[in-house]
Amino acid sequence: MKYRTLGRTGIKVSPYCLGAMMFGAVGNPDHDDSVRIIHKALDAGVNFIDTADAYSRGESEEIVGKALKGRRDNVVLATKAHLPMGDDPNQQGNSRRWLVRALDDSLRRLGTDHVDLFQLHRPAPDTDVEETLSALTDLMRAGKIRAIGASSFPASDIVEAQWVAERRGLQRFRTEQPPYSILTRGIEREVLPVCERYGMGTLVWSPLAGGLLTGRYRKGEQAETHRARYGFKHLTDERRLDVVEQLIPLAEEAGMPLTHLAMAFAITHPGVTSAIIGPRTMEHLDNLLAGAEITLSDAILDRIDAIVPPGTDIGTLDMAYAPPAIQRTALRRRPAEERSAVAVAVDAGAAAAAAAATAAA
Repeated sequence: MKYRTLGRTGIKVSPYCLGAMMFGAVGNPDHDDSVRIIHKALDAGVNFIDTADAYSRGESEEIVGKALKGRRDNVVLATKAHLPMGDDPNQQGNSRRWLVRALDDSLRRLGTDHVDLFQLHRPAPDTDVEETLSALTDLMRAGKIRAIGASSFPASDIVEAQWVAERRGLQRFRTEQPPYSILTRGIEREVLPVCERYGMGTLVWSPLAGGLLTGRYRKGEQAETHRARYGFKHLTDERRLDVVEQLIPLAEEAGMPLTHLAMAFAITHPGVTSAIIGPRTMEHLDNLLAGAEITLSDAILDRIDAIVPPGTDIGTLDMAYAPPAIQRTALRRRPAEERSAVAVAVDAGAAAAAAAATAAA
């Protein structure tokens, strides 16, 4: 396994990062089997593991902790916090109050006194980024964290966090964890260039496009898979399935499974440090590791570009982050009486109804 430097941290990591989301109740509930999968990945040279407190409500971290007993010093261990971990509204988010507790809980489950990378699972528009960076800086000074990072942050949020860290003398984000695959290339426009500009490492998630690039999801066919039972809309998106139908023959012509084509593509971009693999079974892991030596030629990459142009997203992953400006209708629509380019009379009753609907959104 060749190793790459994680941004400018000096930390060396494998191009494949072992994602632990499928270890636990959501994926593989067999702890012993999950541990064996982790050990096989480590034996193959993977030295980077990414988990999160929210994965099976902490069970994933517990499994990773079991697997790393006696091997912790040889692993770059990353976890995340932000997603809800209880009914209490303060058991989530990026506040100091929550992050301090969330990290301590993660360390206990992982059976270690520090993590090498602590990431914010998602942005928190309701929390001042200075508040968040201040808390993370204190946790680094306490020796509980070696580096901090973010996940699914828009380019503008990444830049703002870098500026705040510089102005306030706080630790800055050293990594970003965005979605990236042949079907999800939007980060090539701004996120990856911004990360390169600030010397940030990137560990990209869903390089298999949420399962679509396994070859098991075909147009006009019903897939009987573990993931299909959750009803993800991106698995039945006709636009995405149309692209998959074009990629399958391309992979066949290149003499490789679609999964190998997808993984090799993900780690080819110079802005990508590692691509996260998320095996649920030993068979899944074996398949992905078998393609670790593949290098895509310029000719194949050109054909991929012709199918999915650089910087283009085909549809959207169900798990993708949407900022408030997209989620909230009121931030995308002026009040009815202000929408026209000229002054017009607006029915008072209709205007009131429209205003009420906008406020509710």
